[in-house]
Amino acid sequence: MTRGARDESSVAQAAAPPQQGQPQAASRAVRATAQGPAAPAPGARTGPEAPYEDRGAPRVSTQGLPGWLDPVVEAVRTVRPTQLSRFLPPEDGRGRQSAVLILFGDGPRGPELLLMERAGSLRSHPGQPSFPGGALDPEDGDPHTTGPLRAALREAEEETGLDPAGVQLFGVLPRLYIPVSEFVVTPVLGWWHDPSPVGVVDPAETARVFTVPVADLTNPDHRVTAVHPRGHLGPAFTVESALVWGFTAGVIDRLLHFAGWERPWDRSRQVPLDWHA
Repeated sequence: MTRGARDESSVAQAAAPPQQGQPQAASRAVRATAQGPAAPAPGARTGPEAPYEDRGAPRVSTQGLPGWLDPVVEAVRTVRPTQLSRFLPPEDGRGRQSAVLILFGDGPRGPELLLMERAGSLRSHPGQPSFPGGALDPEDGDPHTTGPLRAALREAEEETGLDPAGVQLFGVLPRLYIPVSEFVVTPVLGWWHDPSPVGVVDPAETARVFTVPVADLTNPDHRVTAVHPRGHLGPAFTVESALVWGFTAGVIDRLLHFAGWERPWDRSRQVPLDWHA
């Protein structure tokens, strides 16, 4: 047990003024922000008139986060959908609503992200490293308010055994679209303040669960351009004996960029994807 396909969504690759070095050390003192009490998800209704599904729903709060997450919080607050991807949800409402959990933790080598590798037998995105996540269930609630929060935590628990009680949700990125699978994906960001043991829950769905140090993701030696057989190009990462590409790599790439953690890397280094990718 460790702690801590197909996907043709091309996330924008605009060049950034890089910042040398790694994210600030995770040992930096935890501080409370001046954000006030925990806030509900954007758009959620509160008070006596709120529907039952909104009461007791997961909350989004930036209070008490470690200081090294400040750049990520600011990036989430200011980033626009078109800065993340050229593929946005169809205006006619088409697409299957889903959510992923982008979970930051404090590992032996500093900040890290939780990822999983999907089982090779799956019909959707087989064998591909990804964030925990999946489609919203009816019981998750309104996909435009608190539904994605519930779905991200529920799917993470089902796929990795994660204890949601140890996660503080602190941000939600704009919804994105994966044309090949017609998923409308809401990326939900969390802080793993109380890590729990994680691992494969169902081998039919998950091949492995692992964490990746942010220092490895920002290391230029681990950055490549993935080349899809159909000619699509996208950012990718060679970490933890895996090639992280597609939607997951695109979101990581943009987070590193807008958080100011990105370092110069050789975009001409290309890795061809399998013909069945």
